[in-house]
Amino acid sequence: MSFRSQPSLEVLLPELQQWFDSALGQELLVAERELIKRALAPLYGMHLLQISVDDRQSLVAESQVHHRYNLCSRVSDEAVESALVGDHHDLPLPSDVLDVVVLHHILDFARSPHQVVREAARVLRPGGHLIVIGFNPASLWGVRRTLCRGEQQGIPWRGNFLSHRRLQDWLALLELTELKAWSGYHRAPFSSEKWRKRSRIMEGWVRRSPARNGAFLMMLARKDVAGMTPVTPAWRRQLMSLAKPAKPAARARGQQSFESR
Repeated sequence: MSFRSQPSLEVLLPELQQWFDSALGQELLVAERELIKRALAPLYGMHLLQISVDDRQSLVAESQVHHRYNLCSRVSDEAVESALVGDHHDLPLPSDVLDVVVLHHILDFARSPHQVVREAARVLRPGGHLIVIGFNPASLWGVRRTLCRGEQQGIPWRGNFLSHRRLQDWLALLELTELKAWSGYHRAPFSSEKWRKRSRIMEGWVRRSPARNGAFLMMLARKDVAGMTPVTPAWRRQLMSLAKPAKPAARARGQQSFESR
């Protein structure tokens, strides 16, 4: 499985930051924050890790998870609080310690995106959630990237643009169950604001399409491990106990807290 050769994130970071600071990049971030807020709303826990290509961006400020961290390849003066330094291909964390992991465009520019997903799955606790955000190849942005494939491409067009189907396959191999997928920002990828406004008719048509064809794709998945005991509501347990003899309760698996490691 081959991907476009990517420089290290340290090399790409100035160009990535410049693009996210542009009007087009800012509009995309606004749309992403709207959707990720919706995805994070029902998720609780103690520890959340965001892995982003830009250490200045935080998309999880409104999360109800108690402790939120941002993994960076290096910490800049503009980095968000609670920044951790490490390699996204080899996370400096023990296994099964995080409740939520957010991958923000890191798969688009990672040298080995599958390894990044593997590491995210490793550090998630059983029942934890993974949110993946990346550029969508099944979009006007994907068409723009394909048409200019032969040209020298900059950010974001040199990214991997992973398809929904490929991500589904990766998640399934890592015992991650997809719960929902969204796409957002349906405007054409014009750098000129005037041309973006002129493309509103096209935007409305694309938005009404039943396919997920926004500029970015977001997926929510849960780590399901064989042998996990589902939590049954108390009223249902009472009904089950009337129908058959009670069985010994499964021994709860002890887990050392992230803070104590």
